[in-house]
Amino acid sequence: MIIKTITSEVTDGVQFWAYVGCMSDFPQTLKTWRKARRLSQLDLAVEAEVSSRHLSFLETGRARPSAEMIGRLVDALQLPLSARNQMLTVAGFAARYPARDWSAEDMAPVRAAVDYTLERHAPYPAIAIDRLWTVVNMNAPAKQLFGFVGLVEGDSLLDLMVSDALPSVIENWPDVAHHAAQRLRTESAAQGGVAELDSAADVLAAVGGVGRAPLGPVAPTIFRAGPLRLSLFGTIAQFGTPEDLTLDDLRIELYFPADKATEKVLRAG
Repeated sequence: MIIKTITSEVTDGVQFWAYVGCMSDFPQTLKTWRKARRLSQLDLAVEAEVSSRHLSFLETGRARPSAEMIGRLVDALQLPLSARNQMLTVAGFAARYPARDWSAEDMAPVRAAVDYTLERHAPYPAIAIDRLWTVVNMNAPAKQLFGFVGLVEGDSLLDLMVSDALPSVIENWPDVAHHAAQRLRTESAAQGGVAELDSAADVLAAVGGVGRAPLGPVAPTIFRAGPLRLSLFGTIAQFGTPEDLTLDDLRIELYFPADKATEKVLRAG
């Protein structure tokens, strides 16, 4: 797990994040990320098109990387933008990727695209969440669905999932908790370790539900509130060419009916 402290600086009105802390120098940062990606020095050297000898020198501090070399390494490691900034700053370069506020003027086209996606997905529920599963936006069907458990924009899905609210309204909660724990751990690993995601995954993994035979091609979430029963599965969409930390962290969750009964209820409004 990467333990980090976040500091910020503002340049021309745009906030940049620099990561400092236990990984306070480039050699250790590079080595930590390479091991997190389960790559040998030779594997990474081949992917980054650099000699294994030079890579070894970078990890021991005998060679100093250029910004261009860092770009090749982070591409080969498939790092998120926050980690790319981290690699640059610990090597003494300026962070490249800003973290704009969601309400910033130049984010208007992106907000419009998210709104368009969510609204056009109706009558099916859809939400947008950030890297810590905070709800950024919801369409009307999602507001109605999650209203049963009191979730609104700005709330944390992580807090909801580890609370006592969901077991009473999700019919197949053990299975849902199991799959959610797996997803959280995958997302945490991809980001180099996120304490909030790991903590929630531990709580959900303790619920159990492992080993059940799949009922179909996807594992649905079955909501039940009185006579209402909705079986839904989800897909995840994200921006393909983000140049901003806020967008790199954004996920759009689109839910679809898993059976005809659910489709009929949702289309009836």
